[in-house]
Amino acid sequence: MSTVSVRPSVGARFRDLVRAEPPDRRAISAFLDGLAHAERVEAIRALGGARLQARLYRAVADAPHVTLTDLVPPDAPPLREVIFEGKNSLPAFTLFQKRFCRPSTGRGELWGYNHQALAWLTGPGYFVVHDDRDGAAIDYREVPPGRPPTWPEVRPNHRGFSRFVYHDMVDYLRRVSADVFIGRAHRGGKPRANYFLLCRES
Repeated sequence: MSTVSVRPSVGARFRDLVRAEPPDRRAISAFLDGLAHAERVEAIRALGGARLQARLYRAVADAPHVTLTDLVPPDAPPLREVIFEGKNSLPAFTLFQKRFCRPSTGRGELWGYNHQALAWLTGPGYFVVHDDRDGAAIDYREVPPGRPPTWPEVRPNHRGFSRFVYHDMVDYLRRVSADVFIGRAHRGGKPRANYFLLCRES
């Protein structure tokens, strides 16, 4: 009787690359770049928990810095959103989107917010993205002065329940592949054991 070999899922193959000793960031990048968009989303959603996401974050420390143009193309019209599917390292409510746009003011920054199921409680989590010496920084300490008309109302991050989630927070991004990035949260200038993966929509 012949046996049929079952190829590991995209998520399992991605986890194996991250678990390798040591992880090879170039092999990880090539693997993700070779996938279709839906497969890349499947891959990042399979990498849950802080341990594996922290391992990946460390593995890509020497990758080229993330710039604003990596997130939103420089020729994108102002206020046209670019959506990234996200997977965080929390134990629950792990799926979300970060939505970015170029500002209407022509300033050297991006605007964005978090689109997720608990927004009714936490607020939209608006932020401004700056170029930082270590790469793009998603800064919740500042909220944009404007927004695309389809986005929710801009709310500050120091009021209500938002202050427990976004207040005094900055996320620093690292490059994983052409369309995948990983971030780590910092509060009050100190790194936290909270990570997230982002995959740009095709």
